[in-house]
Amino acid sequence: MSKAIVSMEWMTPGANLNAYIQGASAVPLLSIDEERRLGEALYYEDDLEAARQLVLAHLRFVVHIARSYSGYGLPLGDLIQEGNVGLMKAVRRFNPEKGVRMVSFAVHWIKAEIHEYILRNWRIVKVATTKAQRKLFFNLRGAKKNLQWLNQQEAMAVAADLGVELKDVHEMEVRLAVRDPSFDASGDDDDDRTPIAPVYYLEDHGADPARINETSQYQSDNTARLGSAVSNLDDRSRDILERRWLADRKATLHELAKEYGVSAERIRQLEKNAMQRIRALMQG
Repeated sequence: MSKAIVSMEWMTPGANLNAYIQGASAVPLLSIDEERRLGEALYYEDDLEAARQLVLAHLRFVVHIARSYSGYGLPLGDLIQEGNVGLMKAVRRFNPEKGVRMVSFAVHWIKAEIHEYILRNWRIVKVATTKAQRKLFFNLRGAKKNLQWLNQQEAMAVAADLGVELKDVHEMEVRLAVRDPSFDASGDDDDDRTPIAPVYYLEDHGADPARINETSQYQSDNTARLGSAVSNLDDRSRDILERRWLADRKATLHELAKEYGVSAERIRQLEKNAMQRIRALMQG
């Protein structure tokens, strides 16, 4: 959908949430006739201005739905933005000839986008992947707001109501109870019951004496091999390499060519041959 549809004079949810909610609430509601006129203009004429007005008039409804998902610990502004995506999809697909109000048609699309966002971001590990698991996730979490662990009778009732197996209810209940640990949580807590953050289980290769000694010997050996290889070059080749690669102000091919009385191409060949010889000596 065109960006013109969602352009607005007030701020987006991520910038100033209170201002956004006030702006959304200030947009007048549409009457049945107005909504049908705009819906027909969009459906039959692809009128983007009509689409914009339909979106703006229903933003307050998205806010209302997004607030019902505040218990998942995700930013309200993000929930609203995802709901707005669903609203725009609904507006684009709205058929005024079906005889239903936009708000009734859009609720499915709004909730679908919010559900997808929650499932992507609520946990590091996905808690629901199949359609049945997603349905169970949202319904079971809502049912458990005022409950602790479900007893057998309550679990059986949930399974029967949602049309899933009892084991699926117990499995989802366990998933809901698990919390993702912080990867780098502070390790200064004196409480022995505080779980150790995963970062403290990682091996620090930089502190291994064997690795430190191996790296040091490798670097020393390479330095010695390089010095020996360079010393085996003739004076001209060694001078060209040093001035082309090691000097603070690196000489150009033409500068060296003028100094040695040869062509720049000859200097390039000497440099290439010297590099190949050093490589062969270091690998030998």
